[in-house]
Amino acid sequence: MSNNDQFTFQRAKVEDIKDVLAMIQELADFEKMSNGPRLTEEDLIRDAGLSGEQECCEVYVLVDNATKLAIGYSICYKAYSTWQGRYFFVEDIYVRPEHRQRGAGRRIFLEVSARAVELKCPRLEFNVLEWNPARKFYESLGAVDLTAKEGWHYYRVEEQQLSKLANDLASSKS
Repeated sequence: MSNNDQFTFQRAKVEDIKDVLAMIQELADFEKMSNGPRLTEEDLIRDAGLSGEQECCEVYVLVDNATKLAIGYSICYKAYSTWQGRYFFVEDIYVRPEHRQRGAGRRIFLEVSARAVELKCPRLEFNVLEWNPARKFYESLGAVDLTAKEGWHYYRVEEQQLSKLANDLASSKS
């Protein structure tokens, strides 16, 4: 937990999960993907290791010290690169609109960066939609656009296709 006069940055507790899910939906709405989030409270509690199961992600909240309300969040996890070994991946950073321009986003980014250093990760990675104005913010903090610099493209295999591929493997073994 890290505190200053305005904000407290801390690991989410079970009682924070409803707020985090609400902010995940707010972020999805902003990203014009309102129907995207299917995560439940139980999923996030489990995946954050708050139910005693193995943690697969770290969930943080930024609390406004004046109101004691969660005004932002970040979800991160450890990943691996064959070039550099471990690194820290930021799935989301979000600050509620009415709390922007107060240094909240910068605070979350700095805290997550410090966590990466604490974990001895040589890099921090994240994705930003092309049209998102936060790109300039991240670049101002030293982030490099890998699509522009190195030509990387980000791919995903969705659930239905993933199942098909697994079935193809099972069929090939029979």
